Amino acid sequence: MGIQISLPMMAFLVLMTGFAGFVDSAAGGGGLISLPAYLFAGLPPHYTYATNKFSAACGTTFATASFFRNGAMNVKVGVLAAVGSFAGSALGAHIVLMLSDEVLQAMMFIILPIAAVVILWRRNLPDENRDDGTIDLKKTLLALGIGLGIGLYDGIFGPGTGTFAIIAFTSLMRFDLRTANGNAKVLNLASNYASLFTYLSSGLVVFTVGIPCAISGIVGNIIGSHFALTKGAKFIRPMMLVVLVLLLGKLVTDML
Repeated sequence: MGIQISLPMMAFLVLMTGFAGFVDSAAGGGGLISLPAYLFAGLPPHYTYATNKFSAACGTTFATASFFRNGAMNVKVGVLAAVGSFAGSALGAHIVLMLSDEVLQAMMFIILPIAAVVILWRRNLPDENRDDGTIDLKKTLLALGIGLGIGLYDGIFGPGTGTFAIIAFTSLMRFDLRTANGNAKVLNLASNYASLFTYLSSGLVVFTVGIPCAISGIVGNIIGSHFALTKGAKFIRPMMLVVLVLLLGKLVTDML
């Protein structure tokens, strides 16, 4: 399928995916910016999902490396969650390939208000790390379960994945926002690549669009992760509220 994007629209996509990377590295939810941008530029839904995964995976790789270098993650928990996330996301991506464009759009319309309610309900998240640093069977199963559930969501829907992961790690595993964000990056990285492999094998990634957007996404992720690491909850919490506003805005736009 030959997809042509005008130069002004390409510039718009590069700007929006860079901003999406900035938001995603700090609080998750970058897909709330990049997915509508790709659709607005004229990419069909399946090509939008695939190309967005390509640019998002590139950006998340750099953000994850930043959190790892700064010790802002529990590596064991992050790896366990990544294993579950990879499996869940691969399954979700295969499900997406079996659905029509109309069904995908309808599913997005249903899931976005639910996502908004969840984020609003859990907006008061802890600043202190309450985890004792140990890993037992309960935590192992919990990490795998969080990864599997959120990975499946990411493979099928996408928007808000990182935000939901942060909420899960703070609420269920008692991490502070900074550490939860680092673990969410590992989970999201595995999820992105699992879905991306599926889309690549189906030839749905538009590289002429995805490569420039990936570069801008990498820059956005590097800047956003720097702020999240240096300022912690003072920066991450407001950014999560930005994600909430984006979710609600997407809902209103779909209704109109």
